Amino acid sequence: MTARNAVVVVMGVAGTGKTTVGRLLAEALGVPYAEADAFHPPANVAKMSAGTPLDDTDRAPWLDAIGAWAHGREGRGGVVSCSALKRAYRDRLRAAAPGIVFVHLTGDRALIGRRMAERADHFMPVALLDSQFATLEPLAPDEPGVVIDVAPGPETVTEQALDGLASLSHPHTVQSVGNY
Repeated sequence: MTARNAVVVVMGVAGTGKTTVGRLLAEALGVPYAEADAFHPPANVAKMSAGTPLDDTDRAPWLDAIGAWAHGREGRGGVVSCSALKRAYRDRLRAAAPGIVFVHLTGDRALIGRRMAERADHFMPVALLDSQFATLEPLAPDEPGVVIDVAPGPETVTEQALDGLASLSHPHTVQSVGNY
């Protein structure tokens, strides 16, 4: 399977640039992009807007909706942004769409916090960033994907993601790109 016909999940904590990189990656691959935030039920958005982290019960229908979208794109390609912070969440997505590969955007807490503080019109407050880092379980060696440091900026990160996806030689390989 090539990067063009794979379903790619751009994952990471809030503020890493999942939406920006996801859109750029989808454009470069010539496949549709889906924003995971659009899959949240209104109750989840209200909870996060109030500064309350979601729990696993809240995330289940959201992950299932993303998994259904990914399943529908299998073999045709697509890119979706999704925090996918825990291994269990990624396992749930893979259960729906076994060929999913991940692009894990990572970076320094201070940089990501600064980026979050600068963005407008987003329901996720900076106050929840620490809970995101506490929840994060990085990609394990048996999970298909690449890990990329976001410090260089979206265009460079997208290029590194494309290179990393193209070089995945085995469906169960994690490759790290960048400095972190």
